[in-house]
Amino acid sequence: MAAQSNSFYDLNVPWQPTDDVSRTLAFAQELGYSVVALNHTIYGKLPADLKSPIPNPLPAKDTPSKLTVLRRVTLVLTETHQNARLAALAKEYDLLALRPVDERTFQLACGSLDCDIISLDLTQRLSFFFKYKTLSEAIKSGKRFELSYSQGLLGDATARRNLISNATQLIRASRARGLIITSESKAGAVGLRGPWDAINLAAVWGLGQERGHEGMSKEARGVVVRAKLKRTSYRGVVDVVYGGGD
Repeated sequence: MAAQSNSFYDLNVPWQPTDDVSRTLAFAQELGYSVVALNHTIYGKLPADLKSPIPNPLPAKDTPSKLTVLRRVTLVLTETHQNARLAALAKEYDLLALRPVDERTFQLACGSLDCDIISLDLTQRLSFFFKYKTLSEAIKSGKRFELSYSQGLLGDATARRNLISNATQLIRASRARGLIITSESKAGAVGLRGPWDAINLAAVWGLGQERGHEGMSKEARGVVVRAKLKRTSYRGVVDVVYGGGD
């Protein structure tokens, strides 16, 4: 199913095999989302078997009829030896995100490593500062930075404070460009908010409403389209591109 113009995207809904994914997806559709990415996070060393544990396709009973469900993997980037297998990992999913943990891995994610999304745990006190040059080079290469709102609503006071500070700095350093807004709701449906609620929350952090809207529609759609192109093109011959027109 192709996404329609002005569709809203949430490209980070954490997935666990024990979750009631049907309830979360049904609620996401009710809130007005057209495309959702279920996210599997990998910590530490990459497993020998890189196959996605997220069923593909999901059981029909778990998937609302008007919702496109994608599969995303987020690799917490801690070891350089992981890099050689990134291409193989990316082939198993619709989207590949990297989550740096320090300045060294942040530079790698922004620079030489190929990914679709750069995801940061903005609830933590980061050990480095965002620099426009680094961010703009990543954005020019097609990567997008993720602003996740759920912990700003459900987290403790320290998490909320760090999220607001980090999000504000990221918006300022990126000049409000190259950003997508996601939920990263580890509490399932409880942590999801409607697209305009999320856009208004990001506006409080300093992201203008127009840019916020793009972060949940045009920019997010661009991530999906570019990822699809990378995974389906061969010697310049491109398969059918996912998505609709804006």
